[in-house]
Amino acid sequence: MCRALLYLGQPVLLDNLLYQPDSALVRQSYMPKMLNLLNLAGFGLRAWDPASHAPRQPHFYGSPSLPVFDRNLKNLAEKVRAGCVLAHVRGVAYSTGVDISLQNVHPFQFEGLPWALAHNGDLARIEEMKPLLRREVRPEFLPRIRGTTDSEWIYALFVSQLEDPCGAAGEQDVFAAIEKTLGVIRRAREQLGIAVSSSVNLFIANGSQLAALRYCFDFGRYRTEDPSRVHEANLSFLSLWYTLGRDYGLHEEEWKMTGGAERADSILVASEPLTRDTSSWVELPEYGALFAELKNGRPRASVRLLD
Repeated sequence: MCRALLYLGQPVLLDNLLYQPDSALVRQSYMPKMLNLLNLAGFGLRAWDPASHAPRQPHFYGSPSLPVFDRNLKNLAEKVRAGCVLAHVRGVAYSTGVDISLQNVHPFQFEGLPWALAHNGDLARIEEMKPLLRREVRPEFLPRIRGTTDSEWIYALFVSQLEDPCGAAGEQDVFAAIEKTLGVIRRAREQLGIAVSSSVNLFIANGSQLAALRYCFDFGRYRTEDPSRVHEANLSFLSLWYTLGRDYGLHEEEWKMTGGAERADSILVASEPLTRDTSSWVELPEYGALFAELKNGRPRASVRLLD
């Protein structure tokens, strides 16, 4: 299983998200505290810096190598501050058929579109589903799918459900696009008779807004004739947490988000809490979706449950 994080708020040094905290995203790739699966198939990020040239265009970094040994990423993280970040470490089950390549590194973002998306989970029998899913993808987006992952197809579906993929979208528009995307996948699963659980935790951002989804199709509906073949990720609902506050960083030798939600100027979302102190973190409920954007310098967040 993969892992990801989202950040929106006051500019933060990338190093303080990726490397320094007790459970920083790069640390999670080889020393996770929740869902003990390694993430060794690559790293990618989008980071929007309001002080940079063309601030609506994010910094992009991607590599199929292990981030813990990536000196280029470490050097970049020590220099760049960003007000919005979407970062992802990719994990795949061992298989000679899995493609470890830059084309399959998250987040996915088609050229010219503001939205980027990363995925934690897997869609069972995705190759059988693709002919059904392509009917719901806008024709202009189909040639832009370059990799082999289920995640890139989820991204193509999501942007296809937006009324204007190139423009602004409000809270209701984003929630509606997520629900429509899930509906397309659900109908394809029903048509193919797929009754195996498939996790779809999503992390979405465009530089000024973010959305996250904690979801699983048919959780618990896996065959148990051979328990050894049941993937560990389908034995528990993949985790997803968030915290609101201000002045995220090292305080009295402990990493934390301070100030509480009432005085928040930032929001942080992650597959598991980045800090040892988890008291300020809230677990997004199962089948929950979160949306956040900055209003007058403060994050306004809302959560709803999806069917």
